[in-house]
Amino acid sequence: MYLGLDIGTSTVKAVLVDADERIVAQADSPLTASRPAPLWSEQDPDDWWSACCAPVAELRRRAGDAFAGVESIGLAGQMHGAVVLGADDRPLRPAILWNDGRSAAACAELERRWPRLREVTGNCAMPGFTAPKLVWLAEHEPATFAACRRVLLPKDYVRLLMTGDAASDMSDSAGTLWLDVGHRCWSDEALDATRLTPAHMPALYEGTQVTGRLRADVAAQWGLSNRPIVAAGAGDNAAGAVGMGIIEPGAAFASLGTSGVTFVASDRFVPNAAGGVHTFCHAVPGRWHQMAVHLSAASCLAWLAGILQVPEQALLDELPDEPAAPRGVFFLPYLSGERTPHNDPHAVALFHGLTASTRRTDLVQAVLEGVAFAFRDGVDAMRATGTVFDRLALIGGGARSRYWAQVLANVLGLPLELRAGAEVGPAFGAARLARLAATGEDPAAVCREPALLQVVEPDHARADQYRQTRPMFHELYLQQRRAVKRP
Repeated sequence: MYLGLDIGTSTVKAVLVDADERIVAQADSPLTASRPAPLWSEQDPDDWWSACCAPVAELRRRAGDAFAGVESIGLAGQMHGAVVLGADDRPLRPAILWNDGRSAAACAELERRWPRLREVTGNCAMPGFTAPKLVWLAEHEPATFAACRRVLLPKDYVRLLMTGDAASDMSDSAGTLWLDVGHRCWSDEALDATRLTPAHMPALYEGTQVTGRLRADVAAQWGLSNRPIVAAGAGDNAAGAVGMGIIEPGAAFASLGTSGVTFVASDRFVPNAAGGVHTFCHAVPGRWHQMAVHLSAASCLAWLAGILQVPEQALLDELPDEPAAPRGVFFLPYLSGERTPHNDPHAVALFHGLTASTRRTDLVQAVLEGVAFAFRDGVDAMRATGTVFDRLALIGGGARSRYWAQVLANVLGLPLELRAGAEVGPAFGAARLARLAATGEDPAAVCREPALLQVVEPDHARADQYRQTRPMFHELYLQQRRAVKRP
């Protein structure tokens, strides 16, 4: 048995998978983030541990003896978060998350200090990444920075509590701006630029390697009959790719989750930092990937549902069976700024085109279309590097909406594949990495695409309509960029 844990932003998911890759049981536990100041987003790292133990206990209840026989555990998690630890390996402050935008000025300072940043990391400095957060910390919380003895990513803090080992994997670490992504090692230049040393960093492993064993007391608490090994694991998107069998060059998926991602696997390091494309190590050896990242995706619908005080599913249920034509209402989905292609933490969301006849369904459709337009911007930025793909697997919570999938297919002009297990992608991918760590199998033999359930083909008539309306989406971004004051 293999256990996969995905430490997300809003949920921790746990999945138990057997040797035949059947999901024996799954469970989850909610998380909340705080926003104590404009642009800030934080979580208490110890909340992740509580949110891990709860679904593990539920798996134990549901699976009984099968759960007790877990032999390997894999970890996936939200990327980029800065968990700053003191000499006792306890957090010195709340973790600064991936969708935190406070370090925009620190990004400019970091690129000034280290002119080779984009060349070595394959990325431009963005506020979501980890290294600029430490530059910000040194300036604004110098006592905390001085007390810092270690910096970990969210899932790796959970690993520390599980095993006592400070370790990370290549895919997650590539999102820190401290990794030489082409050579898959920490960069001394990067660490010097943030006034840190290799001693502040965890040990590096490929995602399929073993980093340690579960502590005896944790194994007893979780009801396990032995001390399972723990695999290095992956950042959430790379883990999702492993779960969907996206490891060969040109294989691609779109994740319609809290944030939005388009992910393409590669056997080469091919960056496009200027276009806001992320180029990271994959979770398996000898592979890299490109990502277009949008900070708000399915969270936009959750936001609207909260404003209207209506369940999200109720809003979707009001829509017709097939997407209607664009109705002249536009939505910019930049509730937390944006990464690809704008790298603009100060971008804001807005509705445009409202009239006295605007209905609630018009607002919902505009939100779905606005998120889809953002995805198209990301796809175009990736294609500018010469990256080629002709289909996308669709994963994430938003993938459950057939309507939204059709809107996305129409805007992208690409077929979208709905595959079994898409809703547990990163957790299932973490379980696959746990298996690879335990068995040493060839990743290509294990990381196969799940069963195809449905293909959502683009409606070419609707696609033409979106091509005509998309320039207005871009013009609205430019208008709000001119209107919103930036520091």
